[in-house]
Amino acid sequence: MLRGVDLDVRRGQVTALVGDNGAGKSTLIKGIAGIHAFDAGDYEFEGKPVKVHGPREANALGIEVVYQDLALCDNLDVVHNMFLGREVASAGFLDEDSMEARARETLDGLSVRTLKSVRTAVASLSGGQRQTVAIARAVLWNSKVVILDEPTAALGVAQTEQVLRLVRRLADNGLGVILISHNLNDVMQVADDIAVLYLGEMVAQVRKDEVTSNQVVELITGGQSGKHGRSASDAPTTPEEDA
Repeated sequence: MLRGVDLDVRRGQVTALVGDNGAGKSTLIKGIAGIHAFDAGDYEFEGKPVKVHGPREANALGIEVVYQDLALCDNLDVVHNMFLGREVASAGFLDEDSMEARARETLDGLSVRTLKSVRTAVASLSGGQRQTVAIARAVLWNSKVVILDEPTAALGVAQTEQVLRLVRRLADNGLGVILISHNLNDVMQVADDIAVLYLGEMVAQVRKDEVTSNQVVELITGGQSGKHGRSASDAPTTPEEDA
């Protein structure tokens, strides 16, 4: 259950969403993505109130989510994964040339150099390359906000650096990025803002350069650090549950 959540995502910036297990991160993201409906409060997009009743409506606004499982099909190549469920057809047949050209254009726009061919089967790609394909798929559809759920989980050092550079490029290209991560090193490296959930409540959203890693840990584990976060009198009487 969420309460008192006030999250601002800005164009051209990375907003890291952090919190302990059970803090409410999944619930919040599913609400933004239209999977779950919010019971109360205002949902604004580009300064205007909107109603989002399902994922298609969120997609129509320009909101895309890259979940931790990536939802890629190993037996398909990069192009078909990027257009999965949104295939381009002409005269009743798949327009392979058009899809391939758009896939290449999207990857080039993100300065991706690690994929030798967009016709490579996803099954043969590394973890970092697979994450790259999933992110490229999210930005293929003129998205404005991209939500990344633990994009560096289970990646090695080199692949993590590759993905973090891509995350930064998304923001530099003008998108609003929400980065969910338990890795504070990643957060401090690429985030502009850090939003902290504690027991279902947004206790702080601060500029990265205003806090240290230790202060972020204190906010995550106790909901307060110095001038940031909740006061002791605000402590909840019952724990909240994450989806």
